[in-house]
Amino acid sequence: MPPPRLFLFQHSPAPCHAPTSCFCSPSAVASTLIRILSDLHYGDRSSALTSLAQLNPLLDGVSQLILNGDTLDTRPSSTPERTAGLLTDIRHFFTHSAPPTTILTGNHDPDITETHHHTLLDGSLFITHGDALFDDLVPWSRDAPIGRDLVTRELAALSPAERTQLHPLLSAYRRAAYAIPQRHHSDPHGLRYLLGFLQDTVWPPGRVFRVLRAWREAPRRAAVFVQNHRLPARFFAMGHTHRCGVTRTPSSLIVLNTGSFCPPCATGAIDVTPDRLFFRRVERRQGAFHPGAITAEFSLAPR
Repeated sequence: MPPPRLFLFQHSPAPCHAPTSCFCSPSAVASTLIRILSDLHYGDRSSALTSLAQLNPLLDGVSQLILNGDTLDTRPSSTPERTAGLLTDIRHFFTHSAPPTTILTGNHDPDITETHHHTLLDGSLFITHGDALFDDLVPWSRDAPIGRDLVTRELAALSPAERTQLHPLLSAYRRAAYAIPQRHHSDPHGLRYLLGFLQDTVWPPGRVFRVLRAWREAPRRAAVFVQNHRLPARFFAMGHTHRCGVTRTPSSLIVLNTGSFCPPCATGAIDVTPDRLFFRRVERRQGAFHPGAITAEFSLAPR
């Protein structure tokens, strides 16, 4: 895997440099709004996001933005110059036209940063893309058997201590993801793209059941992940499965999935203020993406 290429985009005025698990200074608390999105899939024909300027209404009033994986596809492809161009678009937009932005890796952009997870609220909110919940990365894809072999190989190369540490563990999943190249994702021809998408994702029809099973299992797997790593998380923010919504697990972990910018899946956003956490829908109106209705709200007051 090549070295990671970007992490935090900033533009003037510079943000507070407090630890990522904390908010900025008390004088800035009243205006603090952290927004979390995922699965932009910029550059993929299946994404409704065809221009990064479509995000502008979602950035209004936001003091910090977190993109939780699959911002674009950076894996090897037959058109590396196209990937480089998309990455340049991302770098320029989030440097010059967005609030300070933290980009986390996903299975489609496993090398975009070295940051595979993020925490807020002193660890109460744990943020990661979600593919590491599955031993085969994308259980509904035809790449699942390949993914399982790659993950098994990468995990076997870790020491017992590394398997208990988040960064080495998630890095192993990222190396496995990078070894699976783009196929239909980078095809510029519309019909070939559609045929490739159907072959890779929904054919044969049994793959639909794998999607449904992944949707059903993801919250439980998140709860097991939190328990296994003894995380103090009350909330688990993810994307990956493209199923937008909020689930409370039997262990009381609240799993928030921000969905995807790829129709027909719904798109969601997580908003964090100093005293409340909101889950809201993202709506597309007049060609741009806007904050939509709040569907869940949680107090952040000490319990």
